[in-house]
Amino acid sequence: MKTRIQGIHFDVSEKLEAFINKKTEKLARRFPTIDYIDVNLTVVKPETAMNKEAVVKVIIPHEGEFVAKKTADSFEEAIDNALEAIEGQLEKAKGKK
Repeated sequence: MKTRIQGIHFDVSEKLEAFINKKTEKLARRFPTIDYIDVNLTVVKPETAMNKEAVVKVIIPHEGEFVAKKTADSFEEAIDNALEAIEGQLEKAKGKK
């Protein structure tokens, strides 16, 4: 499984990268068919409380693409929420098999 983390117009800290990798690895252990995870982080303008946005895209061969976009006070919270939404989508797709 490959994970790509990209900060739009800012550099992602090592601490945040480690947090994302830990969370995505946990998801990949639960769903071993995941091939690729793409995480894009953005600071939404204007500077308000809920201005950290995470877009997570998970690609599974022969099943498609699952995308979640969440906004929160911190990147960690936005990533947690997005991965939770992806997990729900994956469970739903798994149930359809």
